Amino acid sequence: MAKEETRVNRAIRAKEIRVVDDEGGMLGIMSVRDALIAAEERGLDLVEVSPNAEPPVCRIMDYGKFKYEASKRAADAKKKTARVEIKEVKMRPKTEEHDFQVKLRNVRRFLENGDKVKVTVMFRGREVTHPEFGAALMERVSTEIGELGLVEMTPRMAGRFMTMVLAPKKK
Repeated sequence: MAKEETRVNRAIRAKEIRVVDDEGGMLGIMSVRDALIAAEERGLDLVEVSPNAEPPVCRIMDYGKFKYEASKRAADAKKKTARVEIKEVKMRPKTEEHDFQVKLRNVRRFLENGDKVKVTVMFRGREVTHPEFGAALMERVSTEIGELGLVEMTPRMAGRFMTMVLAPKKK
């Protein structure tokens, strides 16, 4: 569904509208033609701000400035939203100590940067008959990261993969 466009000047379809002037004062209910004349006298536009009201509310303002400020507000709101990425670290049940430490360092770095971490243990062949090795590895990861993060989703088996999600602790 397309975003409904704001109606301006001659695009306003209502017979009568409630008009607010550029200083915020109420001019009252009048015809669109009279409101357009009032807007043109001030060198401004007539903008429909509340199309669902009865009668629709229109404001006399500079439409270009209005659009610019609206886009600035939208950009500021977008900047303020925190983007949390989910990073993934993959291991095997028989991961050697050095490799485990390297992966753990990556988990720590991701959590310090404020990202969530999905730890995945991949089972191959007959390894899947011993999920306790994967569970022990997950338990070790969660204890080693300690104060940096907390377990958001406990370890779960899904086919040949065991996954766990860690979230950074709020400061």
